Amino acid sequence: MCLSCSTWNIGSREALCNAFRLLIFNCFVHCSKKNMEIKERTQRKYERELGGVSVVSWLILLVLALTWGSSYFLIKKGLVSFTSQQVACVRMSVTFLCFLPFFIFQRKKVDWSKWKYLALVGFVGSFFPALLFATAQTKISSSLTGVLSSLTPLATLLIGISFFKTTATWTKITGVLMGLAGAVWLLLMDKDGGEWTGFQFGLLVVLACLFYGLSTNVIKNYLSEMRSLTISAVSYSMVGIPAMLFLAGSDFVQVFEYDEKAWVSLGYLCLLAVFGTVLGSLFYFKLIKMTNALFASTVSYLTPMVAILLGAFDGEVITIFHFAGMLVILSGVYVARK
Repeated sequence: MCLSCSTWNIGSREALCNAFRLLIFNCFVHCSKKNMEIKERTQRKYERELGGVSVVSWLILLVLALTWGSSYFLIKKGLVSFTSQQVACVRMSVTFLCFLPFFIFQRKKVDWSKWKYLALVGFVGSFFPALLFATAQTKISSSLTGVLSSLTPLATLLIGISFFKTTATWTKITGVLMGLAGAVWLLLMDKDGGEWTGFQFGLLVVLACLFYGLSTNVIKNYLSEMRSLTISAVSYSMVGIPAMLFLAGSDFVQVFEYDEKAWVSLGYLCLLAVFGTVLGSLFYFKLIKMTNALFASTVSYLTPMVAILLGAFDGEVITIFHFAGMLVILSGVYVARK
């Protein structure tokens, strides 16, 4: 065979190989584009069907409503044996112990330049609201506390507009006000024989809602790049140690010597800490980063439903007017997130 023919054969084989590689590459790119288009169409379909929010976000919202709605019932059971301060500190202490292993492993990966925001989330977003809710429920019912907690979206919006440059639209404001109207309606229906004894303690719940609103905006604006687990582990570690020191200095241990219901109350508080605080905070932080602060805070519109139903189960009065108020609240949820 001549040298020119051999050279031509080698060149032809290389050209064919290159053409084949190019063909495979084009097919791969085409398939990738097709897959991306299918995923985008599927995502848009789900978003259209569920109001522009992913299915996972709605599921997390539902789980949070069930978890946090039962928190007021569990606080009520904890107050049977312990003071409001002890209830809050037990809740924070158990939560701290649950997050402690994660904090130990994650402490070197934490951006400690943001420690002020993490401390604010821990104290303003967790410890103080826990204390305020427990104190309020020494005078008002668990269902009323759950109703007043629906003010959180309004507080979140007001604080966001005032301090975090959140854009306010009439749709959002209308939705929040609708939810507030439903909450006020339920509040009017939750009188005990026409008496308003202890109603001033409801202001403590309002203050707790303002704290939640501030914490929500801080997470969204300053901690959105940080993992939810890291936020929880660090923030609860900051409040857990002071809470445990308070319990050590109180008569917490002595309660078990003279109150036979103390262990039962402690069990309720452990459930409150593990489900209402540990898992609840993880899902809540995740929801904020997946959506926005206002949508995440609308979980407080749904929690009154659970709180009222559990309150009725425990002997608190519930009427058809309560269901009417809850319907208004759910309508507000839909309008606020459009």
